Amino acid sequence: MLPVEPRNSEPGNVVLTGFMGTGKTTVGRILAERLGCDFVDTDEMIESRAGTAAQIFAESGEGSFRELERSVALELAGRTGLVIATGGRMMLDRACADRLEPGACVVCLTASVETIIERVADTASRPLLAGSHPAQRVRRVRELLDERAAAYGRYTPVDTEGLSPQQVAERIVSLLGQ
Repeated sequence: MLPVEPRNSEPGNVVLTGFMGTGKTTVGRILAERLGCDFVDTDEMIESRAGTAAQIFAESGEGSFRELERSVALELAGRTGLVIATGGRMMLDRACADRLEPGACVVCLTASVETIIERVADTASRPLLAGSHPAQRVRRVRELLDERAAAYGRYTPVDTEGLSPQQVAERIVSLLGQ
């Protein structure tokens, strides 16, 4: 397991990464409250500025969405004392990771394919799964998880399987030594 301590003595951020449906936003809000930090959801930041992920993907393409993620990462890089819930692919982009990792504790939330499928039943807001048949969704989730496994593996994993968001947040607090 990788260390979860910030890399310097400054108050660091806690960055939550992981696949869609693993609970980053829900757990992040609880964790921020528990730690007395501000909460930031990178997807919400992007949506407040440019529209939903589905709209951006449809109108401008995935590349435009990824550029918006890089812009948000650059903006957040100068801030501390945050719990940041990232989009599922954001920390896999080296430019984003290089901005958010220094001084941060990065935790990767995980769940089984079956649990992810249950949690992301509303695929309309999930451009990478939108319009797919249920069997195709399972295949697509497996493909994406396989593609991302090595990159997610760089971060401390926290399995969310069978746990409430509060229990997941408490696991992270324990990892942080608080």
